[in-house]
Amino acid sequence: MRVLLIDDHALFRIGLRELLERRGIEVVDAVGECDEGIRLVIEYAPDVVLLDMRMPKASGLEVLRRLRAAKQTMPVVMLTTSDDERDLIESLQFGAQGYLLKDMEPDELIAALEEILSGHTVVAKELTGVLAKAVKGDTSVVESKPAFSDLTPRESEILCHLAGGQSNKTIARELGISDGTVKLHVKAILRKLDVHSRVEAAVIAVENNLCTRRH
Repeated sequence: MRVLLIDDHALFRIGLRELLERRGIEVVDAVGECDEGIRLVIEYAPDVVLLDMRMPKASGLEVLRRLRAAKQTMPVVMLTTSDDERDLIESLQFGAQGYLLKDMEPDELIAALEEILSGHTVVAKELTGVLAKAVKGDTSVVESKPAFSDLTPRESEILCHLAGGQSNKTIARELGISDGTVKLHVKAILRKLDVHSRVEAAVIAVENNLCTRRH
């Protein structure tokens, strides 16, 4: 696993780099300036980018937008002290694959990074309630409800598996289809529900009792 860290707090940046390297993770660089961080991401193409939310010259969200505009598709993980629901929702909407808190245990961070690299979106467990509340009260979610009718029976079935927290491999095994087929269905689900992550789709399904109605 090759990681690049962008965080303007020097002590945290240095400490996290040492922690990751002790765990056998290659830190290709750890920088505190946004423009330099973006340049290094493009240059080194790390497996994952750890990105602070609050920085002086540009917010983590702005850096995330710029990385996606530059066609950088690797997982970007917001590593922050912010438990603000707007920060969380906007990070997921802009394409972050993770939203983690800086006070998490080292073992939890490593496990989360491994899960993110395997294709999952991971949100700090302390914020799952915040995410559910935010999605429930989001007007854009209300407007997207009719999109449920656009889902095929198979997509609805897979959405319920997502709501149960299952991985693509588990879903494929249970339904007797390939991982690639599951991925295609998941992409279609995200497009039809107008969301950017599996987590958002799962929360919407739970909040709207979609799976209860269909079973």
